[in-house]
Amino acid sequence: MRDSEAFEAFVAAWYPRLLRAAILISGDRHLAEDVLQDALIKLARRWSKVHTDPVSYVRTTLYRDVASRWRRRREFAYGEPPDHADPDPSEASDLKVVFARALARLPVKQRAVLVLRFYEDLPVGEVAEILGVSSGTVKSQTHAALKRLREVAPELEEVLI
Repeated sequence: MRDSEAFEAFVAAWYPRLLRAAILISGDRHLAEDVLQDALIKLARRWSKVHTDPVSYVRTTLYRDVASRWRRRREFAYGEPPDHADPDPSEASDLKVVFARALARLPVKQRAVLVLRFYEDLPVGEVAEILGVSSGTVKSQTHAALKRLREVAPELEEVLI
């Protein structure tokens, strides 16, 4: 299989899952689509070097790009962002909606840790490698993120680890 065919096959197979992870990490579908497109362009340019583990390369690129974009947004923001009241979670019949809203209220690093550990089902060591932190940091961020989820969405208590 030629490199271009292998790349196209990879994108066709992994795009939906990578997009979902990007949405969960970024909290914004449009940002997720942009970041994933950028990550796939970077992957295409480096395909011959990273074709043996393209998923890890894209995950790492996604996280770093999302974190970088959120940092830039924060640098140019004046004051605190407005606190938009979420609809009452008790009105949401779908636990996924409640979870997505609660997840969006976490800092990017905590969202990324939860998405990589529990949505992507990656071991602590791999999450640490992707995020460029220690395994201990992944564990402490996981604990902090789960605690925060319990605070912002107590109705998730039964499904949280």
